[in-house]
Amino acid sequence: QSANLEEILFASVIDKAEITTVFQPIISLRSSEVYGYEALSRGPENSSMENPEILFNLSEKHGRIWELEYLCRWKALEKAKCLEEDKKIFLNVSPHIMHDIKFRQGFTREYLNKFKINPDKIIFEITERQAISNVPDFINTVQNYKSQNYQIAIDDVGAGFSGLNLISGVYPHFIKLDMNLIRNIDKDFVKQAMVKSMCEFGQLTNTYLIAEGIETEAELLKFIEMGVHYGQGYFIQKPSSKIQNISEQVQEIILQANKNKNRFIGSTIYELYIYKICKKLPTVNANLKVEQVDAIFKKDTAAPGYCVVEEEQLLGIVTKNEMYKFLSGQYGYSLYGKKPVREIANANFLSVDYKMTIDIVSKKAMARSAEQLYDLIVVTKDARYYGVVTVKDLLEKAIEIEVINAKNLNPLSELPGNRLIELQLEQSIKNPEDLNILYFDIDNFKAYNDVYGFENGDKIIKLLTKILKDIFSLNDFVGHIGGDDFVVITNRNP
Repeated sequence: QSANLEEILFASVIDKAEITTVFQPIISLRSSEVYGYEALSRGPENSSMENPEILFNLSEKHGRIWELEYLCRWKALEKAKCLEEDKKIFLNVSPHIMHDIKFRQGFTREYLNKFKINPDKIIFEITERQAISNVPDFINTVQNYKSQNYQIAIDDVGAGFSGLNLISGVYPHFIKLDMNLIRNIDKDFVKQAMVKSMCEFGQLTNTYLIAEGIETEAELLKFIEMGVHYGQGYFIQKPSSKIQNISEQVQEIILQANKNKNRFIGSTIYELYIYKICKKLPTVNANLKVEQVDAIFKKDTAAPGYCVVEEEQLLGIVTKNEMYKFLSGQYGYSLYGKKPVREIANANFLSVDYKMTIDIVSKKAMARSAEQLYDLIVVTKDARYYGVVTVKDLLEKAIEIEVINAKNLNPLSELPGNRLIELQLEQSIKNPEDLNILYFDIDNFKAYNDVYGFENGDKIIKLLTKILKDIFSLNDFVGHIGGDDFVVITNRNP
């Protein structure tokens, strides 16, 4: 009887078209602008079938998959009329249903004209509820849709091998990273390595990545840092039946993170401040007992160490290894467990101002004794705790910047080359602020080279580079096109 009641209730949902469409935005992790919306279907409110997973499981159980798919698509397209013209619509599609003649008829140009929607606005988000029985036939079907200007996204990549197989056969426009790959990625180096490899794949194949299921600011910042194109998730905005603006807070986080990230591009290591890579880790009060600090370390096993403070004044640092030197042995815990952590904190630590450049901090860190070489580097602002930097982070960022410099800087002047100049020009065109572009060309430079030689010519180039750097500030962009041609982009009046 319960099974019959379940089927009757489900049939009622289909027959009465009790399906609601909600939209969740997919936004650029560079500009914070909305790129498109994923259309998500919900059953009757306050019922078990409000959950889409339960809803589609029932459709399979009672043999009404096509009716539910059709109803969900109709509702989504009907409601999509309220979306802005330039926004994409991501529609979830089970791969086996794409073969159905009814599905094909449901995406003709005439059909879409009813909703005033162009095919290039629609992105089929392929999700595998059932395995694909005939992969070559399915790939041919997808190619047919691609030839009609529909775009393809592969969902849940990273959840299993099937997604990877689809990518190699379909060559999608978008790859949506699985939520399990997203969760706590800011703390998981294996996940970070996987996503970085996907980013490289995307660059090589002109495929865009979408991080789906972002729930924390830390996850969002990590994806921005790694260069993922788009993001989606509860932290950005929850699914809603009404189209809402992205919150100013989220927009500010994205724009500021990109601003900080882009300051590395085209800069040399000598121009970067240490605060750009420091982490504001929690501190421990100087009066906490050593056994309490031990409990904190056991709870947060990834913590590199803690700064010991009293009324915002730094007294020292305590690392796990140093602490256990005191606690180890037969009587270690008895002797030190009840003592305040100030008594075992290392007061001989490296402290640097937040505006100190990375190259100077690197030299100071490497000049420490072998015993302290890998200790935390404490960053202060106005003599108060600001954050910490690990030697690992310091070296990684230094190497990253040097690699970027090698690829994008002119080897003679060490100024941004043509690739970075083009990027800066593109950003300047979109900038609402009034900017001035100055072009510098040395008269008779070729004649000078011919008479005095290339070595002296290089000295002239370096001299002009120094003059431009002295005249313009770090907020201005100075680029070297090549030869004796330079360009400056500034908001100052010439």
